[in-house]
Amino acid sequence: MVLKPRVKAPSPELIGKTQTVLDRHSLHTICISAKCPNIVECFSRGTATFMILGNICTRRCRFCNVFHGKPQEIDETEPTRIAKAVKEMGLSYVVITSVDRDDLSDFGSDQFYAVCQAIQKENPYTKVELLTPDFQGNKKAVQKVIDANPYKLAHNIETVEPLFKRIKSAGSYKRSLEVLETYTTSGIKTKSSVMVGLGETKRDLIRSFQDLVQAGVSQLTIGQYLQPSSSNAKVQKYYTQEEFDELAHLAKECGIEHVISGILVRSSYYADLY
Repeated sequence: MVLKPRVKAPSPELIGKTQTVLDRHSLHTICISAKCPNIVECFSRGTATFMILGNICTRRCRFCNVFHGKPQEIDETEPTRIAKAVKEMGLSYVVITSVDRDDLSDFGSDQFYAVCQAIQKENPYTKVELLTPDFQGNKKAVQKVIDANPYKLAHNIETVEPLFKRIKSAGSYKRSLEVLETYTTSGIKTKSSVMVGLGETKRDLIRSFQDLVQAGVSQLTIGQYLQPSSSNAKVQKYYTQEEFDELAHLAKECGIEHVISGILVRSSYYADLY
């Protein structure tokens, strides 16, 4: 199945209502922090992506708009506040992601676990997807999020192997695939995401699709990279929707079961439909 996104008109009232809940509980969303173009559509469909462990990242990936620097201390009340916000917003599906926390011995995995458990307790019918960093490949941290027993696990490779070190200098293409492979062997649905427009070739992308299939990944989103600021990597190419359709077809041919591919598609877009 290849899902094609639909576009809804913006709703200032909905944004205001959502922002009120987020402010009341002092929460961050990647939707707002990363300036996601789909924020209104996702909020109107009863989905959202919360960003835990603060809004300051220990890494400085060249595609990302999230602040980097020295992070805040872990807030032990965050799991409860998120669970309450999920209930107030009436979310049927929620994605939990985070900044990278390479400063922590557990790389933030304990907080992922705590947040997932709190949401499931307060909202037993809400499906939880954990979109995690690579935890530097730490096996104990990876196992911790598996033990949280979410509905879905995700980790984004973001780009192809030849560009990886330039775009994600603190990461490792091989390590990301190993994390995804560990997730898939747990039996939990596993997803990844790729941005295009950074200088990759079609051959590079096909190789990445094959690598993801080899790691056991069955769900993939493909979207256009858009430069968030002058300090981020520059866009090398803007793909047409016809080209995104072709990439979806190629990913399917490689063995990816579910694909969402489009100009404004992001990793959590329509995450509740597959």
